[in-house]
Amino acid sequence: MQYSWFNRNLKWIYTLPAVIFVLLMMLFPIIYTFRISFYEWSMSATTPPLFVGLSNYIALFKDERFWHATGSTFYFTIMALGLEIILGIAIALLLSREFKGKNLVKTVFLLPMVATPVAMGLVWMLIYEPTIGIANMMLKSMGLKPLLWLASPNQVIPSLVIVDVWQWTPMIALIIMAGLATLPTDPYEAADVDGATAWRKFVSITLPLLKPTIIVAAMLRLIDVLKTFDIIYATTQGGPNFASETLNLYGYVLGFQYFKLGMASSLLVIFFALVMGLTLFMIWMRKRLEGTSS
Repeated sequence: MQYSWFNRNLKWIYTLPAVIFVLLMMLFPIIYTFRISFYEWSMSATTPPLFVGLSNYIALFKDERFWHATGSTFYFTIMALGLEIILGIAIALLLSREFKGKNLVKTVFLLPMVATPVAMGLVWMLIYEPTIGIANMMLKSMGLKPLLWLASPNQVIPSLVIVDVWQWTPMIALIIMAGLATLPTDPYEAADVDGATAWRKFVSITLPLLKPTIIVAAMLRLIDVLKTFDIIYATTQGGPNFASETLNLYGYVLGFQYFKLGMASSLLVIFFALVMGLTLFMIWMRKRLEGTSS
């Protein structure tokens, strides 16, 4: 009797400890951060945390730097995610065709994904260097004025977007390619009989059928783009004049440079709620698209 019970529940016996461990590792930091957000704490051994209620949240909403970081976060996210989706679809369509050297092109195309972000940040700093950088050398060779890529408040975020697009567009393309491989062939055969052009087939067949896949790709990248830290910290550290400082980076500055652990925690709680809200919205959109398509 005991042996049969053990066999029936074997999968739970083996997996439950790992599930509990993962849940604790996920939930404890979230709960602890939420708790600390109601305290004023400088991480000092002589000064204990002081309960201040909602004061950290109120101070944060009155902080101009917080709102500037929020704007920079959305600016960076919208530009990077939009370009990655568009380029990812285009590259996926290109790589889904058969041509000579396709496997080699795929391998080279995926290399940026496996690169260490901090190391790539340092490489791109050299590329964007105003005097000896490759980027300005190319502009000069075309008769254009050199740019202050990372030193200009107006140019720094677009410059960082280029880095993010270069590194993570392959991920979007891979997901879209997987979606393309599952599309039915019947609609395309019917369109060929009707004499539809390639563009018409893309707009009327491929894009509508790919919408759920595109939503999944966008959702995965949205979470990553919103919490981008390494590339920005390695290249600009939020400069110049906080122009490239995102919410994630500002939370780090508050916590580990200004030692305002309470305000940093309250910022991260707001940031967590923002990411969760956008993620739930994307999930709802995907379910709605699947419902309409079925």
